[in-house]
Amino acid sequence: MVIMKEYEIIVVGGGHAGCEAALATSRIGHPTLLVTGNLNKVADMPCNPSIGGSAKGIIVREIDALGGEMGINADKSLIQMKMLNSSKGPSVHSLRSQADKITYPQNMLKTLKNQANLELLEAMVEDLIVEDQTAKGIILSDGTKITANIVILTTGTYLKADILRGSTRTRSGPNGEKPSNHLSDKLKEYGLKILRLKTGTPPRIEKSSIDFTKARREYGDSIPYTFSHDIDPIYDVQNQEPCHLIYTTETTHKIILDNLSKSSMYGGLNDIKGVGPRYCPSIEDKITRFKDKEKHQLFLEPESLYYDDIYVQGFSTSMPEDVQEQMVHSLPGLENAKILKYAYAIEYDAIYPTQIKANLETKVISNLFTAGQINGTSGYEEAACQGLMAGINASLKLKGKDPLILKRNEAYTGVLIDDLVTKGTIEPYRMLTSRAEYRLLLRHDNADLRLREYGYQVGLIDEERYQKFKKKLANIDKLKQELQQTKLTPNNDTNTKLQEINSSSIKDGITIYDLLKRTEITLEKLAQVNLYEANYSKEVISQVEIQIKYEGYIQKIEREAAKMLKNEEKQIPEDIDYNKIKNLASEARQKLESIRPTSIGQAMRISGVNPSDISILMIYLRKNYNE
Repeated sequence: MVIMKEYEIIVVGGGHAGCEAALATSRIGHPTLLVTGNLNKVADMPCNPSIGGSAKGIIVREIDALGGEMGINADKSLIQMKMLNSSKGPSVHSLRSQADKITYPQNMLKTLKNQANLELLEAMVEDLIVEDQTAKGIILSDGTKITANIVILTTGTYLKADILRGSTRTRSGPNGEKPSNHLSDKLKEYGLKILRLKTGTPPRIEKSSIDFTKARREYGDSIPYTFSHDIDPIYDVQNQEPCHLIYTTETTHKIILDNLSKSSMYGGLNDIKGVGPRYCPSIEDKITRFKDKEKHQLFLEPESLYYDDIYVQGFSTSMPEDVQEQMVHSLPGLENAKILKYAYAIEYDAIYPTQIKANLETKVISNLFTAGQINGTSGYEEAACQGLMAGINASLKLKGKDPLILKRNEAYTGVLIDDLVTKGTIEPYRMLTSRAEYRLLLRHDNADLRLREYGYQVGLIDEERYQKFKKKLANIDKLKQELQQTKLTPNNDTNTKLQEINSSSIKDGITIYDLLKRTEITLEKLAQVNLYEANYSKEVISQVEIQIKYEGYIQKIEREAAKMLKNEEKQIPEDIDYNKIKNLASEARQKLESIRPTSIGQAMRISGVNPSDISILMIYLRKNYNE
């Protein structure tokens, strides 16, 4: 066996989690090695050609606020950009970009290659070096050992991956890539519990074979946006690639129902153990679960400017190829479509996420961190934010510092990780706005206000970006003060101008600050009638308007969050023996012993632990630990 040079950190896997983890640790200053099976597949997008989406777009903004790369890379690689839910309140605004599947991975690989303190290695990792239940490095498929202080596993869907289509099962990673056949077995030997998950992807269609006149064209927004807080838009707003909307037909549904037994998931294969994503179901699932729906919407999305594959979003399936042909040809505009890549499901190994701590280090093996789909999540964005947090916390552990644990009122990233380590999952976890109880605080517009300070403290935000952020904070405060000090006098001129912008007259003097609490009033409208003009950036003005208009709601939620934080401050000692606590319900005892929450707040969020169990636990802590 060859023993290669030692690194401080080794990252295994070059997907979205691995890229963020490796960039974070190397940028902070740790000699890092990124090992992946195929360097040409770094930051690959084997499924949907997009970055962002509902809630997910906010995660990308959080990644950028902390100093991660996904937002910047998406801004460089997009071919269409939209702000979702723009007609609704700011708590659900979220960016979604169509990313170019060629340029996105290329740009990320270039970034990795140019990063100081980072080396890249194309190889397969088949085992870990573990001594005294502590990770010491990795073992490659050729027997080469590489040592490190910390190992971060970001293996995606490659652990014992099987491609499923009809009655066939093929050992393969996404798009025919080589899977990892032994690593998950080794993890099991080391004491980690393994679960089997499943996801899928739809067919790709040749663009020239589609009759787009039968579809509704969906354009990008006319307003330029960026995921990044630090760069200006670099795309041509007037020259974005369109998507197209179509619907399934009665014929589509009949073909699927008539051939249901041929689907891998519905009888084509009898040995499937993996559980699929509830919120991104196959077309078979949609039609069998929602039989009352006459049609389901599908989006025809371009994958790249450099080739003509069209991604049929919403049409994932594990049907055999001949049935897929019938299904595709039953869709409007696709009667003569040519399928370039057939759809498939993929089944793979992951770990039960309740075996990891809130800093993403496993409880079973010290100095082993995990991030991304190995932790039971789905989606590029969910993977990337975990990779970033794993990298940050690996660095903090090496430095002997406390971990960075984002709270549920601070970030969607915090909600995601807390859900995983506290509640676990038996299906691919997808971030939704409904999972965040404080979502009015976790908005697209304020990700930097929430998290940039953390990024600066851990060393991922440089001084120039930090000072730009501090200037923005100062301008927000300055504008709010100006608005509180500027008062309108009730007179004919003022009231006439208010009526011009469809607002009611005033009878008493009112500050611009209080006037902005009216739904119809904006600083832009006040400037149009010469009642007030703010000489600040659009970003600062928008932030101030949101804070003023939603002030009452925000204050109410902040009070609720403060109560939650008090419970987070009530720590549970690591050495507590739950078997010694009398009168705990058996399910609660089992869950508490398994998950071993670090605080009363976390214990309260565990499924199966009731308020009465929490009361008993708190009495025990006061009596035995003076807590």
